Amino acid sequence: MKSETMNPTYDFKGQVALVTGAAMGLGLATARAFARSGAAVVLADRDGELAAKEAARIVEEGGIALGVRCDVTDEAQVAAAVDRAVAEYGRLDMAFNNAGIQVPPSDAADELAESFHRVTAVNQFGVWACMKHELRIMRAQGSGAIVNCSSLGGLVGLPQRAAYHGTKHAVLGMTKSAGVEYAPRGIRINAVCPGTIDTPMVQTMLKGQSGAMAEIMKQQPIGRLGLADEIAAAVLWLCSPGASFVVGVGLPVDGGFTAH
Repeated sequence: MKSETMNPTYDFKGQVALVTGAAMGLGLATARAFARSGAAVVLADRDGELAAKEAARIVEEGGIALGVRCDVTDEAQVAAAVDRAVAEYGRLDMAFNNAGIQVPPSDAADELAESFHRVTAVNQFGVWACMKHELRIMRAQGSGAIVNCSSLGGLVGLPQRAAYHGTKHAVLGMTKSAGVEYAPRGIRINAVCPGTIDTPMVQTMLKGQSGAMAEIMKQQPIGRLGLADEIAAAVLWLCSPGASFVVGVGLPVDGGFTAH
């Protein structure tokens, strides 16, 4: 059975969603889910051409969407993407700050400073910049919902992942702090913590690591990789009235990995 046939449906008509890293993987699945639920969606991605192409596909299917180029390591580009969403659609109700990267596994004693700075710029600074400028709009509205993308790596530690996991722990810290700050103002901020999901980034990570998939499966009680649509379902729920009392959480969507 396809996951989407099991998902609840939401009515987001008249609302506007912004998704970063939206040209593929988790971001694209979530952008498409928002569009199916009636929201106008801004697909922001470092690959602006691909974001525009995917937005056009949503429009062809009857949705409302716009693709924009946005490198989340550049605060000015983040601010411009948020402003474009508001200029085009008049408001900003929901955001999924999904853009993220992996860096090669490394012994902590050998990890390159370049890798640390690169992963931190995207995964931590990028989420910080996105929240900042989304909140600028939502604060004035007095409403909104933000979901940041952490990881099972924000909840546990694994060998050779110190820099990457550090950024994902940081996402949860920012989510909790901003979440308690903005809950009294009508804005809910939460995070999802995906496990190992079948996305292009994960396939790239596993390439050349012959034993990696077997090791992952040992720690996946559900016995399979997750689907991008399953993360999208969690994001939409966190943005919906169904999660109206949920604030500052890091929701594991990981097939049981962190329940060990």
